[in-house]
Amino acid sequence: MTVDLLPPFIRSHYEVHESKHACAILKQDFPQEWNEIVEVLTDFRLRKSWLTVGGGRKSKVSEAIDSELYARGWVEKQFQTEILLDGHRQDSPTHQIDCFKNRVALEIEWNNKDPFYDRDLNNFRLLFDLRAVSVGVIITRCDHLQDIFDELGRGSSFGASTTHMSKLLPRIHGGSGGGCPLLVFGISRALYQED
Repeated sequence: MTVDLLPPFIRSHYEVHESKHACAILKQDFPQEWNEIVEVLTDFRLRKSWLTVGGGRKSKVSEAIDSELYARGWVEKQFQTEILLDGHRQDSPTHQIDCFKNRVALEIEWNNKDPFYDRDLNNFRLLFDLRAVSVGVIITRCDHLQDIFDELGRGSSFGASTTHMSKLLPRIHGGSGGGCPLLVFGISRALYQED
């Protein structure tokens, strides 16, 4: 598996899954984006204080990751697409991608409802087919973090129908991402830090 291309720290602190040689494609064809993802994930820590506060528009976890990527030139991106059928045009804009740079699309799914995975994977499939995206990346959480949430009295806020690895993998194995190479990182307990 080409996940061996990832540095040891990433492999030991994240649950990593890939499809269609995503690591090899990223490292070879998109070395700057590869290095930036690796840097951000290497520096990231899951802070206790982020888990003890209620939600808002965007979680502290998502903010921490995407702000570091934005500082490196990544942007939120929505593609304006349209369908032409028998001479009639119909707008068909894509869902906005959390972080996009040079044909690499990255979504952070920390504590959303699990159908958000369907939206992300469908978006990756469509944009890959349209040759706008070469690799899709999803950062989510490992299932075992539920133990930490329960210990902190926040277990009900991070329930079974929210985004975590065991909700994502069956979708990927079932082909939801289409032909798009996918790389998935699960934030694990090894990154947890009391502050």
